[in-house]
Amino acid sequence: MTRPKMNSTVAHRSSPLVVLELLKPITWFPPMWALGCGIVSSGISTGQRWPVVAAGVLLAGPMVCGTSQAVNDWYDRHVDAINEPDRPIPSGRIPGRWGFYIAVIWTALSLLLATSLGKWGFVAAVIGLALAWAYSAPPIRLKQNGWWGNAACGLCYEGLPWFTGAAVMSAAMPNWRIVVIAVLYSVGAHGIMTLNDFKSVEGDKRMGIASLPVLLGVGNAARFACVVMALPQTAVVALLLAWHRPFYAAAVGALLIAQFFLMAHFLGQPRERAPWYNGTGISCYVLGMLVSAFALAAIGTG
Repeated sequence: MTRPKMNSTVAHRSSPLVVLELLKPITWFPPMWALGCGIVSSGISTGQRWPVVAAGVLLAGPMVCGTSQAVNDWYDRHVDAINEPDRPIPSGRIPGRWGFYIAVIWTALSLLLATSLGKWGFVAAVIGLALAWAYSAPPIRLKQNGWWGNAACGLCYEGLPWFTGAAVMSAAMPNWRIVVIAVLYSVGAHGIMTLNDFKSVEGDKRMGIASLPVLLGVGNAARFACVVMALPQTAVVALLLAWHRPFYAAAVGALLIAQFFLMAHFLGQPRERAPWYNGTGISCYVLGMLVSAFALAAIGTG
């Protein structure tokens, strides 16, 4: 059946909501959470810096992450027309090249906002936006390969926002301990990104996308994802112990042990249980991030 053309008046009236749908607000939480962890880890009271904090939250979520979603949907529009035809671009609710224009406009607005966050906040935003385009846009298109694509996503969702949060609070390069912990949680996020690939194995094979479940097989990819999520957290526990914060290390360790039990259940049926693990195991993961942030704040003020 031919899809009926949308009335232009209706399309015009619904355009703000359709643009919001394109920017996918549900995806904004991880970078905003990581930015919050960066703010906490700095050990600096928000106090009179709340306008900068607000700008950082806006940049991490609606702007940079929103840009990445618009870029991804524009360059995936032909695939989405087959697999998810109701999305804003393939459905025609965002007509012509407006998907591309929105991505460009959001990139420019993100850079403009980033100028208010100081040198290091601006640098982090530039890297995040560059990776957002490199992930989806040819000729680089990092998403074609699960190793590089997941690494870019992990960095953008965890490490860069954490770095940005600490940088905007201190108005300087964050402490090296903060950078190390942010990098470790970015590495762990590589495994989290793999969880999102189990739902589209057949489609990825047909489209030539070398996701880790395609490259390694579903079972091996699931086991690899668990190892990649667990090892950085183990390193975090060891570092917190080395930095004389045993109670924080114990809390992160307890959350990691809980993940081990959840992982065991997930590995029984990884494709079917990946969404379940996203709601359980990943909750423990991000709580561990916050605990680590408080530990870093305590180190800085101790």
